[in-house]
Amino acid sequence: MKVLVTGSTGLVGAALVNALAHENHTVCRLMRPQSVVSGGGKEGFDVAWNPATGELGGAGVGADAVVNLAGASIAGGRWTKERKELLRTSRIDTTRALVGALAKMNARPRVLVSASAIGIYGDRGDEVLTEESKPGTDFLAALTREWEAEALKAEALGIRVVLARFGIILARHGGALAKMLLPFQLGAGGKLGSGKQWMSWVTLDDVVGILRFAFENGSMRGAVNVVAPTPVPNEEFTKVLAKALHRPALFPAPASALRLVLGEMADALLLSSQRVMPKGLEKLGYRFLHADLSSALNTVLQR
Repeated sequence: MKVLVTGSTGLVGAALVNALAHENHTVCRLMRPQSVVSGGGKEGFDVAWNPATGELGGAGVGADAVVNLAGASIAGGRWTKERKELLRTSRIDTTRALVGALAKMNARPRVLVSASAIGIYGDRGDEVLTEESKPGTDFLAALTREWEAEALKAEALGIRVVLARFGIILARHGGALAKMLLPFQLGAGGKLGSGKQWMSWVTLDDVVGILRFAFENGSMRGAVNVVAPTPVPNEEFTKVLAKALHRPALFPAPASALRLVLGEMADALLLSSQRVMPKGLEKLGYRFLHADLSSALNTVLQR
């Protein structure tokens, strides 16, 4: 199978490229003009593409699947006006350009798997959320709705579209968990705000497994919640993480302090509650590698 990947240097992209290459699939990493194009290698080919113009290198022709993971980090900086614009353009404009490039192909891929996020639901308290739940109304929810709308335009090209709504991805070397580890390792970890907000998590292993499952399962289309079936409140997550690290969890971070340091981003990423269930994946028969938080954290932290 030949797979095109945007965002191939990120946490998910790098893990997916590595897994596909080791299974002898042909992987084409779509690289922007400022990136170095290295040609072939064990983990695939770098293919030049320009989101500003939609130009895509010839090596990308004949792909069976496309995975769109491009986008500046949501947690990469305080949400100033300029940062919000970068978050939008790096997702919405890039996805629009990608779909435009696919439209120019004579032989189009069978499936486009495009990244999304459970942030689309907004802050929903204890409400159980599935793919059928209505979206929220905050900045992150609005951004995600637009992002998904651009990807769904590929359906008009005869391409099956899967919108992978990622939850909190657990990996030792990157993402949210990596940022949590230091205060806990120093004995200064604790719950965030009230600790009652729900955290919908998933391991990086399962994220890669679900993306591969999306290639193979022709019945998977539209929004899919990429989360484990066992979300937990932040207070419980904190206790399980502290136990896995053999450290105390005695120093809660007040909501007011988080808002002072992070502004709007604190509410959207740390204090909002999203109790999300993977109804779509369960219906299609996906078998999670890690469905229990304690065993998942122990596995991830041992690496």
